[in-house]
This record gives sequence, structure tokens and C-alpha cells, in this order.
Amino acid sequence: MAQLPRREEERRLAALGIRQQAAEIAAERPHPVDDNNSDEINYNQTDVITGDRPFIGNYSKGLRHDDVGDPDPVSYGSLLRALQSRDPADFREILLGTIDPAARRLKLTNPQAGLAFDLEGPDAQENTMPPAPRFDSVVEAHEQGELYWMAVARDVYFGDYGTDPIIQAAIQSLNNEFPQFGGTLPVTAQNVFRGIYPGEQVGPYVSQFMWKGNSDPRKAPGQGRNASDGYIAYGSQVIDQRQQTVQGFPMAGLGADYLFDFPWWLRAQNGEDFRGNDKFDFTARRFIRNLRDGANYVHFDLVINPWYNAAWILLSEPMGDQQTPAAGAVPMRDREFPKDAGNPYEMPAPSSPTEGGFATFGDPHVIEVLTEVTGLAFRAVWWQKWGVHRRLRPEEFGGRIDNWLTGRRDYPIDPSIKNSLLTGGLSPYYGQATDRFPSYLLPQAFPEGAPTHPAYGAGHATVSAACATILKAFFDESKSIESPVIPSADGLTLLPYTGPDAGAMTVGSEINKLAGNIALFRNAAGVHWRTDYTQSLLLGERVAIGLLQEISITFNEDDAFFQLTRFDGTTIRIRDGFVDVVPTQVGS
Repeated sequence: MAQLPRREEERRLAALGIRQQAAEIAAERPHPVDDNNSDEINYNQTDVITGDRPFIGNYSKGLRHDDVGDPDPVSYGSLLRALQSRDPADFREILLGTIDPAARRLKLTNPQAGLAFDLEGPDAQENTMPPAPRFDSVVEAHEQGELYWMAVARDVYFGDYGTDPIIQAAIQSLNNEFPQFGGTLPVTAQNVFRGIYPGEQVGPYVSQFMWKGNSDPRKAPGQGRNASDGYIAYGSQVIDQRQQTVQGFPMAGLGADYLFDFPWWLRAQNGEDFRGNDKFDFTARRFIRNLRDGANYVHFDLVINPWYNAAWILLSEPMGDQQTPAAGAVPMRDREFPKDAGNPYEMPAPSSPTEGGFATFGDPHVIEVLTEVTGLAFRAVWWQKWGVHRRLRPEEFGGRIDNWLTGRRDYPIDPSIKNSLLTGGLSPYYGQATDRFPSYLLPQAFPEGAPTHPAYGAGHATVSAACATILKAFFDESKSIESPVIPSADGLTLLPYTGPDAGAMTVGSEINKLAGNIALFRNAAGVHWRTDYTQSLLLGERVAIGLLQEISITFNEDDAFFQLTRFDGTTIRIRDGFVDVVPTQVGS
């Protein structure tokens, strides 16, 4: 090969040096040891006295099961063999469940994903999560109690949480029967079923980024001129924040919920594919107004959807009151939402008098990094799911509870959930004597129930936290959210939100709330646990910070940095490969 000119040779060597520096940064980050809750060890033999089967505390959906839905140890062992050998041939030999030959089958979802390597950002196996609650723990039972209540409350309008009798019963039960469920205590109408991180309990239940659009004076009235129209401009196209949702109870009868019939539930455990049986509401498109609408949203998204939406709102909203543009304000020119303080091309000063950002620190850069972090976060959490924890889904735990309460088989489950379902707060809604759910199975919002991969961590939660971290790194989190809205009870329109905390929402707090919404809507569907949300948000944040740390060494711009507030409330600055805590100002 001919020798390169000096300048090109210098660039080639500099590019090599940057990649080596990024690799060194990644290698120097600590790689903690992965530990799980030992349920595979605790329950790895058949107990002839209690009838317990091996692996009852772990995920097995899609594998083989006995006639009460406990995992077949040989089938489960074939999964463990593949995970331990990491030989692709062994993954093709996993023994899946037996289903009707005429039925469609669900395959296991990508158990090799966490074995892949990434060329930028944290390695998929670099970060870890603490052990999930044990199968026999009080916490596991109390988390399941919250999920039963979320199923009962799926159709309650968020605006009625202060007065609705189902919500009042749930609050009393969570405070007294399930206080270790992992949410804020005491439970109130303002924090019930909400997340625990800064901003999640301020304002309405749903983030403004899932309801509002952006305003544009060039649009027709009702078609995006005002943010409360609910349309997000994607260039010359639009995204409607209304969705085609599903029918609720009692509109669709018991068919609004799924897998509460034991034979049907058992077929799903063996891997039969019930997708496509959703009962859609074709009467109108609606803004998210209750947990069922939220669950429907996270049934069909690819997780990145709401984060692209939020990014476009932040990039496009013109100056004004975040409802109606200021006179003469032009979207994407006269910006309402300022970029982060470390952006060298945007306010606050000093910013460049001659340049604007684009491929670096500009609009395409935001979208690029959002997309990039998504894959990293997915692979990191998929390693935790398959390679470390293999936590059973709440749907599976519900099967153990139903077996336990109907006498099919005994299990070492904390009695708090049994007491509530038989004689306590949950008893009016579950069991053959009720008119809501005729079993003790956890009703699912999706026809197929949970997906075919373990519960812990949660993909939606991890990716959402990673995307939230990226948006907080690019935008000024302290900017107020003005003109907040809440949907009407029928979900057809957006109305002004006038609660006492209407002025307390910020970009940062509503980004945090958006991450919590996407995670907890999966809980509302019955497919994830409270701990899946709590710990997965922290995992996704770590993945994103690691990516930003490596990106920060690549820029030519002087004094550029990223600054953001973590979910634990600490502020960090990422610059030249270093992550430093920003001291709290005295009096702030």
C-alpha cells in the first residue's frame, strides 16, 4: 500500500488512538460479579412431601410443563445447558413445550443476545443488577399483590383516582396487606401505582410527553396549531398522540383480560401463541386515560417510540407558553427548550458566534445517540434476563398461587397474598365466588400474556432509562413544563391540568416520569414486577452514562460536555472521558 500523505496518516493514527482510549475507558470501569437469588438452587429437586417441583421459582414459559404448569426439569435443563456452553448448536436443541400441532408456537426470545459484543459503550456483561426477591419472600408476595390490584384497576380513569372506590380499596390494601411492595409509603391517591424517582409523583400520572404535541402557527386549528391538539411534527409528517386502544371491562366482558382460565393459561405456558386476539376499540382514537390504555401502548411499541416523540417535542416546540407559539416564533428555529449547558453551539453563553451544531451537538446527534443507546441497553438487560437471573414472570407466579389456593399443589409462598385473595382486600375480585375473575391467576392485558423471556430486568424499563439519560444529557432539565394537560375521561381531548402542582413539572421530571410510565405500564399489563422497574431504570442509566463517557473523548469542540441528573438525584458532568459529580450549590 502506498504511503499516505502526512495529514491523512496523522488522522489514521489519531483515529486509532481514540478507539484505543475508548477501549481503555471501558476496560477500566468495574465489572461487578453477577449474583442471582439462588431460586434455581433452592428449588432444584422434587419434594415428595409437598409435591414441589424443580425450578418452580424461575422463568419457564415456552418450555415443557407438567399438568399443573410447573416446569419440566429435563426441558429446563436443556436451557441451562445452552446458557452454560454458549454453543449455538445447544440453543437449537432446547426442548420447547408441547402444543397442538395445528397451533402457532412462540419461540424463546433471543437468549443469545447478551452474548454479543459491542464496539462502543459498555459491554453487555459489564453492568449487573442485584438479586431479585426470592420466590418465598415477603417482597415477592407483596409485589404480586400490587399487580393484582393494577389488574383490577385497569379501567379506572386517572382523573378519578382521588374518589374511585377501587383505588381507595387498593390504597388501603397496599398500606396494610402489602407494605413491602416497593412503592412509596404511605400509599395515597397521588402516588398509587407510580414510580419512586424524582418527578414521578408530581402532576398527572402520565408524562406530558405522552399527551401533548408541539405547536406550530402554520398549522390549521385543531391540527397542530396548539400543543393540546396532540400532534407531534415529524418534519412534514405528524404523529398523533392518540392511539387505537382496546376495549375495557365491562365493555368487552371478561374478554378484556386474558389467561385467567387455567387450561388456557397452561397452553400459554407451553408456548402456544395467542397473539392477535386483542379486542380493539374501533370507535375512536384516544389519549392514554387509564392503565389499560397505557398497557396497550407498551404492547405494540419498540420502546424507542415515545423517546423519538419526546425528542421531537423538545427539538420542535417554538417559543411561547408550550400551548400557543409566541408571535412570529418558528418551530426548530426559535426554540422553547434550550439544550444542555455543555452544548458549545447553544445558549447559555458563551456559544459560538459563527457556528451551529448539526452532526455534533445538533438535532441529528440527539436522534443518533437515542437510537444507539437502545441496542446497548437491550443487550445489557438480555444478559441479565437469560445469563443471570431467569426470574419467573408474574403470570407464572399467578399459576403457582392458583395451584396453591385450589389444592393442586403446595408451594412455599408468603401467606400474605393468600390471605388477601381468600378473605382480605382482593377477595371481592378473585375466585369462583366473584363476578370479575373466576380464578386466582393474574389476569393479563395481552392475549398471549408475558413474552417468552425472563422478567428481570425489564427491557422496556432499561431502554427507557437509557433514552431518558440521553435526553437529560442533551437538554436543560430545569426548564419548566408550562400549560400542562390531562385527557378527558373518554380520552378524546386534552384539557388543562389545574392541580396544585401544575407549576412544579420540569423537562427533567417529566422525562423521569416518561421512563416510569413505560416501565410501569408493563406492570399494569401483568407482565413485570415492581423490582423489574426499580432496578432496570438504574441499569439503563449506567449503560447510557458509559456510552456518553466514551463519546465525550471524540469531539473537536472546546469545552463541550454533558451534564445530567441521575435517578438518585445527583448531578454529574461527563467530559473528556471522565464522569464527575457536580457539587450541590449552597442554598440550592
